[in-house]
Amino acid sequence: MNVVVNLLGTMLDRGARGARRWDAWRPSVAITMQEDFRADRYYLIYSQRFAGLAKEVMADIASVSPETELVPEVMEFADPWDFEEVYGKLYDFARRLAPNMEDHYYVHITTGTHVAQICLFLLTESRHFPGKLLQTSPSLRHGAAGAYAVIDLDLSRYDLLAKRFQAEQREGTAFLKSGIATRNAAFNRLVETVETVAMRSSSPLLLTGPTGAGKSQLARRIYELKRQNRQISGRFVELNCATLRGDGAMSALFGHVKGAFTGAVAGRPGLLKEADGGILFLDEVGELGADEQAMLLRAVEEGVFLPVGADQESASDFQLICGTNRDLWDEVRRDRFREDLLARIDLWTFRLPGLSERREDIAPNIDYELEEFGKRSGTRVTFNREARQRFLAFAVSEEAVWRANFRDLNAAMTRMGTLAPSGRIDERTVAAEIERLRSVWRANRVDGGDSEEALALALGRDYEQRYDRFDLAQLSDVLRVCRESASLSDAGRKLFAATRRRKASPNDADRLRKYLARFGLAWPDVTRRGT
Repeated sequence: MNVVVNLLGTMLDRGARGARRWDAWRPSVAITMQEDFRADRYYLIYSQRFAGLAKEVMADIASVSPETELVPEVMEFADPWDFEEVYGKLYDFARRLAPNMEDHYYVHITTGTHVAQICLFLLTESRHFPGKLLQTSPSLRHGAAGAYAVIDLDLSRYDLLAKRFQAEQREGTAFLKSGIATRNAAFNRLVETVETVAMRSSSPLLLTGPTGAGKSQLARRIYELKRQNRQISGRFVELNCATLRGDGAMSALFGHVKGAFTGAVAGRPGLLKEADGGILFLDEVGELGADEQAMLLRAVEEGVFLPVGADQESASDFQLICGTNRDLWDEVRRDRFREDLLARIDLWTFRLPGLSERREDIAPNIDYELEEFGKRSGTRVTFNREARQRFLAFAVSEEAVWRANFRDLNAAMTRMGTLAPSGRIDERTVAAEIERLRSVWRANRVDGGDSEEALALALGRDYEQRYDRFDLAQLSDVLRVCRESASLSDAGRKLFAATRRRKASPNDADRLRKYLARFGLAWPDVTRRGT
């Protein structure tokens, strides 16, 4: 069944008087005069002031389309140009309508004030009216019936528009990746999802992953993307929560009033207030104390917080992005992080993989880091061909653990760019850098003497409370082999030698990687000295 929802046109539907009215185009009547469109049920919305016109229009509809069921709907507007009032009453009508999903709904947007037309559009787009828009217009060719068009707000049906939106999404995804042509399929899918969520939601985002994986850079790119699209107007405010200490933590985050404590000679707005209208990025959010977590939860849920020493609440409308390299749910189990706060910021969680998990992306990132070094230094630096091949071969090998991820890569490119003779990185410069990286990573491998110490360094001091002894005995031997091996593949070959001979599992490195992941570990974790 076709159901039409229409506002009476107090001017357009008036037309001429008497028989001459059939020569005039009247949009509310013209809907039912179409040869290829049938209105089975017709809701006519009008004000009691225009009851006479509404009665005449309904009589004419009944004469040209006797099969149409007419449903008059009286709706009074104190001010038909008041958006809030008009939207509210049309919204209430849509709720009362209780649409039958088996019917086809058409919302006519030719009549009524511009405000009413906009409201009908929004209610159809939001699926409160689960149908399509109906637009009518006068036409010399079709006489009093005029012409009509049906507009489906499912834009994916329109090929040209869909292509434009797809192109725009690709631009947004490339922007989040800083223009780097990354090749890792899983990472590309992750960034596409981040772009979609960032453009459609202002809810908190949680970025996880190892140190140096690019959480801070991604948060800033999200801010810049939203600002370009005029979704936010405020600042990007960033804080590493690990730098907060003692009583100053509350003041730094939530501000204080003058005289709140000794030394508070002037008031301070705090970072939450500074982020009003923008984005607040809290890196290492797991380092926040219990009091700060409680205040942050209220600020996220209600948009208000109490500055230190104040008796009046302060408000701030910001989007929160959090970063962490910890397992926050594990922190909840240890009573170090509030479960209700994590539930609030865990709506959209994205894990950024480390550089060693994206070895196919190392080549384009080398080019990007070298280009960025050139911008900072004002000097164009390039590799010669042999030098680039040698460094890239090392960089993508299992020997390169990239313990600090992109920070290691950035530092390597900065050193080579600075030392490059005449702006050209040669094999000698590359050889020196490779040896330096090997030395640094070797010095930071876990010592091999004490198995209990190795487990504590890898899993934390409370490992015995979290894992069964037979699991720990096996893991201890695995860690010993890892410490004695040059690479993940080398360790895998040693650990799975028997099954390898039977060819039951040809990918030893992947098998070892998955085993370590059961304990929340990666290769850099088991080759790193604790601090």
